[in-house]
Amino acid sequence: MGGQACILYGGAEFSRDTDILVVADAANLARLQAAVDDLQAGVIAVPPFEGRFLLAGHAVHFRCQIPAAAGIRLDVMAKLRGLPDFETLWNRRTTLETSTETIDVLSLSDLVTAKKTQRDKDWPMITRLVEAHYAQHEQAAGRQHLSQIGVEEPGIGDVAEHELALERRNRLASIDESPGDGVAVE
Repeated sequence: MGGQACILYGGAEFSRDTDILVVADAANLARLQAAVDDLQAGVIAVPPFEGRFLLAGHAVHFRCQIPAAAGIRLDVMAKLRGLPDFETLWNRRTTLETSTETIDVLSLSDLVTAKKTQRDKDWPMITRLVEAHYAQHEQAAGRQHLSQIGVEEPGIGDVAEHELALERRNRLASIDESPGDGVAVE
């Protein structure tokens, strides 16, 4: 959800933990407790692993001891500040496919909201996420436009040439719109 999701969206950051958002009902917390037991993970800070703390918006932190995951920290949450309930977040999630598995993460807009904290380290990540998202949409828009003008299989040169033309057009448009002596550049 946190650093791991940032990596998947292209805003690479080394993450020292894995954030997990859960439904904090009794049955789900029992399943989570069984998984935590399998990882030989223990609570490493306050509060204790109880639903009432998760529902109050606190995170519960675990440290794994099983050899395959030794030292990995799990941060379990049921609520995220500024975001709606789990069901709404789940319905808005992004599903990413790798060659071996499917990974569900917060939607990009929800991840950015979740990263808006008091921690200085989160703000550069927000910038990287927004830049990566913008670049993906710019590239997709460029390819769509090339297709509309009859370039079905654009090569690197076609895409680069089109991007330069769009950049020139945008620069000229900003000159036309800027206050000045009334001279428009075409």
